[in-house]
Amino acid sequence: MNNNFGYAAYDAHTPLRPFDFPRREINAQDVLIEILYCGVCHSDLHQVRNEWRGATFPIVPGHEIIGRVIETGGAVNRFKTGDLAGVGCMVDACGVCPDCQSDQEQYCDHTVFTYNSPDKHTGLVTYGGYARQIVVDQRFVLHISDKLHPAAVAPLLCAGITTYSPLRHWNIGRGDKVGVVGLGGLGHMAVKFAHAFGAEVVLFTTSPAKVADGKRLGADEVVISKNPEDMQKHLQSCNFILDTVAAPHDLDQYLALLKRDGCLCLVGVPDHSHPSPSVGNLIFRRRSVAGSLIGGIRETQEMLDFCAEHNIVADIELIAMQAINQAYDRMLKSDVKYRFVIDMSTLEA
Repeated sequence: MNNNFGYAAYDAHTPLRPFDFPRREINAQDVLIEILYCGVCHSDLHQVRNEWRGATFPIVPGHEIIGRVIETGGAVNRFKTGDLAGVGCMVDACGVCPDCQSDQEQYCDHTVFTYNSPDKHTGLVTYGGYARQIVVDQRFVLHISDKLHPAAVAPLLCAGITTYSPLRHWNIGRGDKVGVVGLGGLGHMAVKFAHAFGAEVVLFTTSPAKVADGKRLGADEVVISKNPEDMQKHLQSCNFILDTVAAPHDLDQYLALLKRDGCLCLVGVPDHSHPSPSVGNLIFRRRSVAGSLIGGIRETQEMLDFCAEHNIVADIELIAMQAINQAYDRMLKSDVKYRFVIDMSTLEA
């Protein structure tokens, strides 16, 4: 085991603080990455406060990792020392189930997540990207283009693929009218992707202060969802709505905006369930409510390549590692545009 250093939550009630911990030795298929940047995801906050239950402390969060390869195992053939590389939400899966065989490892029953997940190599738990280094099987490491600023690429590894994957799955493109609910870390990427795919994009937000930003990011129209008259104008007009909000809310007001056969897809994960939608809102227009996780590794690489080609990155605020607890407090107040990213060069022993 190798000694490592990062920041961890020691329990669900106290601030993150410095933490020394072991990383496993690299195996033949492994890549050792020096972490340069790590995005801060809202799920990090859910996990360290044990809002989803099942947390194993101490937790080193972080699954939006950009770094430089500094060592490779003897059988590694996809990366070499010096390569810019990324690690997202997964670091392993069974590799043999139907999900893995169809490049949908995120749905594998044995997915090993980047942190707070059983590590089959050590018998301990995985530790994430709020740290100096990480060891990952090359199958779960991503190539990062040098065309884009690496700090702004980091959130693509969760916020990016979480919104890209459902838009691709439902074949969103020209001629479609797409609603995006919420303009946060996920929502701002959803607007960018839907616009890049050629769809007509309508952003639904509770905040009038986000109208200008929504249009800057690519929305054709921004609707204040608390205004019933403005919502009425969009009844039965959307092919697809991507709901990015990570708090329980009324789904019926958005289902009513869907055309026949339209789909409301949920990607935000609240700490308790949304109120159940009206059955009539579903069956009388053959509408559906669906959910989507991240994408598989192949699709995540596709997304990264698409972003490099179209100059798409996240809007970020770069912070020092020592500011992480203040960043969590600000994130709870939606006081970030639109994703915090930690500059890991600020990590001190």
